Amino acid sequence: MASIRDVAQKAGVAISTVSKVLNQYPNVSEETKAKVNEAIRELNFTPNTIASALSSKQAGRVALLLNLNTQTQAIDEIDMQYISGAINKAQEMKLDVITVFFSMIKDRDVYGIVNYLRAQSIEGIIIYGMSREDKILHKLIEEQHFRIVVVDAPFVNPNTSSVQIDHEKAQYDVAKKTILENKGNKILYIAGKKNGFVTKDRLDGMKRLAEEEKLSLLVRQGDFSEKKARQLAFQYARSRDIVVCASDLMAIGAMRALQEMDIFRPVCGFDGITLMGYAGKQMNTVRQDFYRISAEAMEDGKASGRRGRTGNPAGLFNHKNAISGYYMLNKHVFYCKS
Repeated sequence: MASIRDVAQKAGVAISTVSKVLNQYPNVSEETKAKVNEAIRELNFTPNTIASALSSKQAGRVALLLNLNTQTQAIDEIDMQYISGAINKAQEMKLDVITVFFSMIKDRDVYGIVNYLRAQSIEGIIIYGMSREDKILHKLIEEQHFRIVVVDAPFVNPNTSSVQIDHEKAQYDVAKKTILENKGNKILYIAGKKNGFVTKDRLDGMKRLAEEEKLSLLVRQGDFSEKKARQLAFQYARSRDIVVCASDLMAIGAMRALQEMDIFRPVCGFDGITLMGYAGKQMNTVRQDFYRISAEAMEDGKASGRRGRTGNPAGLFNHKNAISGYYMLNKHVFYCKS
């Protein structure tokens, strides 16, 4: 097994420099970091703290990596359902689970993240809420240090699989149902976060519907925030026939604005969260089974007994591109008066 001295010799630096790189010290040049990290990869070096953890009974952990929605004041029911589904499935499979938030690793480079996770005996990762802007996670997936399942993002390689519903079709279906029921033509579509994979898929569904039904489609970014959706509804809903929102939280925000303006427009959402039942009006929505989706992601971790290139059991995640159909249209309808 390679030692920190071997890494230092191969990289042509002092042992203290290797230690600084491993611990993410800021006063190390990018050139030196690259040399040390290349030596670590070539020697398959594992720091002592990591080796100790992997030799303990804690080996075999899965990290749930979540990007919390900081744009809302509501408790994030979706993430809670994701966590519950993963943890309960992990218990069935006798796997240990820890939760890691994006904010805990956002200032680290790839090797800093790798060392951070390996120090906690992590062998597999389930990533939730990833966007096109999360370049460091893109690189983590690309370099295949861990077995990874990504929820709602289209990443597939020998060590990575994707689990998601068909967001494009689901958005198309719920919007078409609402539009046909209410016979509107001018649509305000409040989309999710810019550069989000889910945002693009749902917007594609709306664009397809608008083209087929010859709709006037006005798209504005709501960032999955009920507060921003409320502001957008105040600004644009009066001149539109129907408001379609890419999430239930935004639908609730839009509904609040309509009530405050004392006007009525059909509104539909997406997700099927419990709060929709307290919105005061009935709305069409897409009910996702977040618990089951997350359990499916964890189920992809059935062990096969093979060994991966990092020395972890390669079967911790059994990789496939699993497009799961776990959604249904909620039959509750918000009928609006003009």
